[in-house]
Amino acid sequence: MLKDQIVCAMFAIITAICAQISIPFFQVPFTMQVFAIVLSAVILGYKRVFISQIIYILLGAIGLPVFAGFKGGIQCILGPTGGYITSFVLMALIIGYFSEKYDRNYFIIGFSSILGIMICYIIGTFQLSIILNWTFLNALKIGVIPFIIFDLVKIFLGIFLGINIKKRMSI
Repeated sequence: MLKDQIVCAMFAIITAICAQISIPFFQVPFTMQVFAIVLSAVILGYKRVFISQIIYILLGAIGLPVFAGFKGGIQCILGPTGGYITSFVLMALIIGYFSEKYDRNYFIIGFSSILGIMICYIIGTFQLSIILNWTFLNALKIGVIPFIIFDLVKIFLGIFLGINIKKRMSI
């Protein structure tokens, strides 16, 4: 369906734009990608959000500057923060599934979002620790702990806006 393809591409672009709202912070930048993923998952459901995030990652992998700091290329995916980027697909699937199944239930979608970000943190921290030869705990201190409060705000903002947009549109 052409409409679905356009919508998936549009949300991949939204993720790319949100990646550019970036504040460099040690090895892991502070971005709005988590917000974009939650918003996309709530609005699109699991099938289309999966496609949108695959598009986003593939665009970056081929070198388009869609990742934080206008970076692109396979080296970004294989580098220190690549685990966070690739885990966006799994995070989006989890949130999208529960959003689709439980439609407008803020509590369940919030729980699935927290589960999704925890998986993102684990995968991202694991890769960060391996690439930089850090302990997992040190990578957690740099790559997760400073972001938790901000990510929770982005999650709940994404859920609130996503549910309200979804109510008003037939995407």
